[in-house]
Amino acid sequence: MQTHISTTPFGRRPMTLGQMASQVTAKSIPEGATVEKWKVFRSIREARDLLGATDRSLAILNALLSFHRESELSGDGTLVVWPSNEQLMARANGMPPTTLRRHLAVLVDCGLIIRRDSPNGKRFARKGRGGEIEQAYGFDLSPIVARAEEFEQLAEAVQAEKKAFKVSKERLTLLRRDVVKMIDAGIEEGVPGNWGRIGQIYQEIIARLPRTAPRQVVESLCDELQELWTEVHEILELFTKTQNMDANESQSERHIQNSKPNSIFESEHGSEKKNEAGGNAQENDNLRSLPKRELPLGIVLDACPDLMDLAQGGRIRHWSDFLAAVEVARPMLGVSPSAWREACEAMGEVQAAITLAAILQRSDQINSAGGYLRSLTDKAREGHFSTWPMVMALLRTKLDADKAAATTDREPPNGNKGGEGQYKVSEALLKSLNKPRS
Repeated sequence: MQTHISTTPFGRRPMTLGQMASQVTAKSIPEGATVEKWKVFRSIREARDLLGATDRSLAILNALLSFHRESELSGDGTLVVWPSNEQLMARANGMPPTTLRRHLAVLVDCGLIIRRDSPNGKRFARKGRGGEIEQAYGFDLSPIVARAEEFEQLAEAVQAEKKAFKVSKERLTLLRRDVVKMIDAGIEEGVPGNWGRIGQIYQEIIARLPRTAPRQVVESLCDELQELWTEVHEILELFTKTQNMDANESQSERHIQNSKPNSIFESEHGSEKKNEAGGNAQENDNLRSLPKRELPLGIVLDACPDLMDLAQGGRIRHWSDFLAAVEVARPMLGVSPSAWREACEAMGEVQAAITLAAILQRSDQINSAGGYLRSLTDKAREGHFSTWPMVMALLRTKLDADKAAATTDREPPNGNKGGEGQYKVSEALLKSLNKPRS
């Protein structure tokens, strides 16, 4: 006897296009498809947020699966179960009837089950003479078989997202710990650095971290903390290598200090040029021994604080801000566009900008900034110039000034014994900086 398969729900429940889509999906079960029902259920449970399911609706789905006697769901078998509401409530740990009906609707809306309602809305099965089920009215589990592969992929995506989020949180924790402890170490050891500015940047980054942040926000903050970590780490690393660069620093400081009294560049376009740093063998060896990586931005700003006055808002957080401030300083120093262009070609834009910032810092001792920049540009082309000794010389001048101020004023006003803004350096660095100059 031929029977009709119901496609619409009983009573006042409306038919939706979503329910029709679920029925179309259920018909697409590959021939001979078989899935292990509890394995698929675990995938559905893992991907419940993506599917729109709830914890209670999954408790009902678990009960519905338990009414299917086989451990496997097969497209060739009967996939309709017909438990009464009382039986479902019992297997769902005593769920109230209203809650049961609401979460059954959730399972239908998620496309996990299909209603196969009888003419009177009752759930039952009609068997033939041989005991075989001819017609069943209840809940059709065929979408679980048809979408088993989809559920597995969604579960894997959720697991991957959870892993990525966990890694991001671990990275955030490690970066926060590293930055805080490196800042503390720099202050305790008296490492030259604008630790107040660094600490403020750290606090601004952490202040944007909400209590419950999505992975994208965490990763974005991690990237910013990574930049700050790099800057602080390079400051500390550079501090430990300062004594190895003593000879270069002394040589560069003498070179800059001697540029004012009898400057050979009275005019930027002067016809007479003298190669002051033609360089002997020892100088060339010293230059080759310098680190090959870039100077940290924090060290450059500590050596050239005057540039901060020309920065927009009085703050320089990135190299782009640094370059913008140098563009303001260039015409003020009287450096022509051609001299600046040649310096950028010979040294690179960042190194040329550091050089100009150092010239600005010593502008009261240099008669012609443009001519001096051209001289350094010529030396850079020949491989006889590096910004490291120049910056180190400026830092040592600052340290010497702080030391002299501390000596003449042992007890500053307001009980500030250390002197606000002064550097405290280790004995090893002082010994290195105070070596007699050749």
